[in-house]
Amino acid sequence: MTTDASETAFQDTDPHANDAAPYGGGDPYADYRAATGLPFTDLVDLADRRLGAGVMAANDEFFAERENLLIREPAVFDPERFGHKGKIMDGWETRRRRGADAGHPFPAPEEHDWAIVRLGAPGIVRGLIVDTAHFRGNYPQRVSVQATAVEGAPSAEDLLADDVKWEEIVPPTPVRGHAANAFEVTGGRRYTHLRLCQHPDGGIARFRVHGEVVPDPAWLAALGTTDLISILNGGTYEDASDRFYSSPAQIILPDTSRKMDDGWENRRRRVRDSHDWVRFRLPAQGAVRAVEIDTAYLKGNAAGWIALKGRDGESGEWFDILPRTRLQPDTVHRFVLDTEAVVTHVRLDAFPDGGVARMRLYGSPTEAGTAELTRRYEESVA
Repeated sequence: MTTDASETAFQDTDPHANDAAPYGGGDPYADYRAATGLPFTDLVDLADRRLGAGVMAANDEFFAERENLLIREPAVFDPERFGHKGKIMDGWETRRRRGADAGHPFPAPEEHDWAIVRLGAPGIVRGLIVDTAHFRGNYPQRVSVQATAVEGAPSAEDLLADDVKWEEIVPPTPVRGHAANAFEVTGGRRYTHLRLCQHPDGGIARFRVHGEVVPDPAWLAALGTTDLISILNGGTYEDASDRFYSSPAQIILPDTSRKMDDGWENRRRRVRDSHDWVRFRLPAQGAVRAVEIDTAYLKGNAAGWIALKGRDGESGEWFDILPRTRLQPDTVHRFVLDTEAVVTHVRLDAFPDGGVARMRLYGSPTEAGTAELTRRYEESVA
């Protein structure tokens, strides 16, 4: 989020410059200030619960639980919903901070609230969304974000130890109420955990961490055969002919689809002699030996046929991995390849249209692919 000089001056004289108007009834999102045209939002959310992310700890969650930060759906608002502690909000909300005594009623400048987020997939952070939806006058005055890299499964106490180094990737910055506040992040370090800070207190509805997964090559080597296209292993969605109903990136999520929109579904194609497609990039060159295509929960709208093509390198020629093959609805399809396919990119074609829930490409990185993964990993942790 950028702030020009005149807006900064106004904020200095009016601390409520970023407030949203009180809820006036009707659609609570009618006056929501969205963030549009952001280049990093097409990247994977490293803090997606489906990848294993979680909110490990918070210093305060009096009004609303920290876990709400990572809920996939937009925050909801019920003006009539109150509990024993007050208004129930769909987000993380702390109590109002107070000063030391009656002569100093405001908290000290350095006092703030915080929540620690474990990334589901360690990687390079390219952009953040701090969403204050429905927090119109009770959002934080400023937010900041810190990051660290601690391997394994550290506890919150481990992460708060004095010997853990936290780097500030977003300095304390004013945010708007009832808005998606966007922050672009530069740098190329690999992080495992983030600390979201509210200055001094308030509420945040959702937190998104967009970036690039950087897998540990030693872990992939230990596994041997793995899913080369999984988001957890660094697979990336590049482009698609249609993303009308849901994101094609969901095809390469590591878990099993749980409902119809938890995959890729396109609109009905009406132009004859055309078809839908989606293209992915592997984290590095890999040798694919088996393919799995799952149409779970897609019963009347699964793709009729699919074909899978691959290429080696950005300028390589496309070749067939799987020929055009009939699919069944709500079914897992498994294919063992006669010859391993050495690829860096794959394209899944759907004829003529329809949905696919998940795709797996089982194999292992080639010698060149392992060298590339190792180089990238070492650069990101240096």
